Amino acid sequence: MTLPATKALAHWSALPLRLIVGYGFAAHGYAKLARGPEVFIDILHAIGVPFPAVMGWATILVELFGGLAVLLGAFVAWVSAPMAAILLVAAFTVHLPNGFSSIKLLSVTSAGARFGQPGYEADLLYLACLTALVLGGAGPLAVDGLQWRQRKI
Repeated sequence: MTLPATKALAHWSALPLRLIVGYGFAAHGYAKLARGPEVFIDILHAIGVPFPAVMGWATILVELFGGLAVLLGAFVAWVSAPMAAILLVAAFTVHLPNGFSSIKLLSVTSAGARFGQPGYEADLLYLACLTALVLGGAGPLAVDGLQWRQRKI
């Protein structure tokens, strides 16, 4: 049973997904850029990714511009494919050996909490959100919706 108020608000459900996924991707891309792209490229080289410079820059650009596009609700279906590819590569090459959980509390000391390497849980959550956005649409306040309305007129 769906409450009438819930049904009326259902079209807004894509907005929080867009905000967190878009911000998350853009923040990760910006962090790679701010630390220096060569640091990320060196990591890719160390784990055996082919063409690490090309793949490093491609990842940074997809995270930055894909994240901004999702935030704005622009071209969500198109940018979701390369974003999903990045998540799958990260899940299988980096996070899978660490198990499912994205939070692994190792200890708590006077200096604070110490955490282990994250598992693939967050990758799956991002993939689920992208899938929901592709299947259900970008929702309100989205550039995609504005483009559709303009073509309809």
